[in-house]
Amino acid sequence: MSVPTIFFPGDQLISMGLKLSDQVHYQSEPEELVEDTLRLNQGMLNDTGALVIETGEFTGRSPKDKFIVQDEISEGSVHWNEFNLPIREEYFFAVKKQITEYLSECPEIWVRDAFACADPRYRMAIRVVNEHPAINLFAYNMFIRPTEEELENFEPEWTILSAPGLRLDPVVSGTRQHNAAIISFKYKTVLIAGTGYTGETKKGIFTVLNFILPKDHHVLSMHCSANMGEQGDTALFFGLSGTGKTTLSADPARRLIGDDEHGWSDTTIFNFEGGCYAKCINLSEEKEPQIFSAIRPGALVENTRFYPGTCTINFDDGSITENTRVSYPLDYISNALEPSIGPAPKNIFFLTCDAYGVLPPISKLSPEQAMYQFISGYTAKVAGTEAGVTEPKATFSACFGAPFIPLHPALYAEMLGEKLRAGEVNVWMVNTGWTGGPYGTGNRIKLGYTRAMISAALNGSLDAVETVVHPVFGMKMPVRCAGVPSELLDPRKTWADPAAYDEKAEELAKRFINNFKKYEAGTPASILAAGPKLRF
Repeated sequence: MSVPTIFFPGDQLISMGLKLSDQVHYQSEPEELVEDTLRLNQGMLNDTGALVIETGEFTGRSPKDKFIVQDEISEGSVHWNEFNLPIREEYFFAVKKQITEYLSECPEIWVRDAFACADPRYRMAIRVVNEHPAINLFAYNMFIRPTEEELENFEPEWTILSAPGLRLDPVVSGTRQHNAAIISFKYKTVLIAGTGYTGETKKGIFTVLNFILPKDHHVLSMHCSANMGEQGDTALFFGLSGTGKTTLSADPARRLIGDDEHGWSDTTIFNFEGGCYAKCINLSEEKEPQIFSAIRPGALVENTRFYPGTCTINFDDGSITENTRVSYPLDYISNALEPSIGPAPKNIFFLTCDAYGVLPPISKLSPEQAMYQFISGYTAKVAGTEAGVTEPKATFSACFGAPFIPLHPALYAEMLGEKLRAGEVNVWMVNTGWTGGPYGTGNRIKLGYTRAMISAALNGSLDAVETVVHPVFGMKMPVRCAGVPSELLDPRKTWADPAAYDEKAEELAKRFINNFKKYEAGTPASILAAGPKLRF
């Protein structure tokens, strides 16, 4: 067996039902995992030394194939919906049996022990067992790497079994089709079968933490990026794809805590992860220098194409998928904070790309408005970004991460409200989308203006600025901001036809109200009252 001189959990693996082959690779170093991937013809190196792979049939998550075992732990707690699909315990055992038998027959398997949660009070020990070395490299990059001392007598609290090459029998497995990701809170296991998309590994643990931390520890789990200024002031950035979350949180003047998943305890903001998983479609050194420079030996790039006849990645090529990705350890970012823990935040930014041109470029929210907007998780898709989208399409994702939150969104929102009031935290809504009209008529708000507004919020210069209240959405809009034209700050004034603006604002407000109906039953009246108000 290919094992280092550290503790090897052979008996533990056997107790899981695995028959160990002669090639069990435990805690392999990144260089070894890259060599194994190349040896198995499962990837190539690009010209900077990063490993480039294709994930096969699935190039993203498959939300309709993600299940939570319905048992005495989950039944009365999970908010069952289109993202949290129940599956019976008997099917969990059936799938686990198929995976363990499949892995037992593999000529080689890779095993990795790691942690989640940078705050030691909430640290979770994880064991990943899989058939592909590249997925093991992903786990090395994305989870927190233990020391050799920590590996001695390592006892995993949660286990991930990953078998991308296994095609499940839906009749035997109780699944929709041949692939599935199944979480059992009772048996503390994540099963992944039939998909090689590495993000299922990361998001499986994120879903687990989104259940355990709020429910058992009163820690708010969040889908956001976080950074910290020179004065120790933490800022959080929430936003769906395309809103600028990664771009705006990657500030060379501030230390990066993490780019995606965090917890908010009584005193700290802490990263769940030990790495970053960044989109790299249209990546350039000019636009994203930190991510661009992280694509080097040890990084794992997914589903990109090379320029013909070269090993140079064409980041503009989305022919495999628009969801091209790269994973790398957090210390590949030069200004990353180690350990990735900061104090409670002073400022929070909800980023939205409003293609309707309605929302102001920056506005301040009351705690109740923040809770309402948090549950809503609004952005908009624009024409050309997705097949069949010919006009702006409102998109709502509860808590800016609906596919990964197993509890009712109002529970997370109420925890957020408690923390906002206790810490006197500023919450800003930032529109990185359109102004002067909707997509196709108006103009995209310049990135330089958005950066100037965020800087003004962070340095406190917006605190004393006079504000006006948006007539429909109710947030406070500053009347001036250094480095930003004043006429840009009130979106209605940027439209050539104010009446057309009013009509579009009403249309967007109705979309918010209709979306929120599914959460009304479990949401306090104070949050409901903070939503937009129809005037006509």
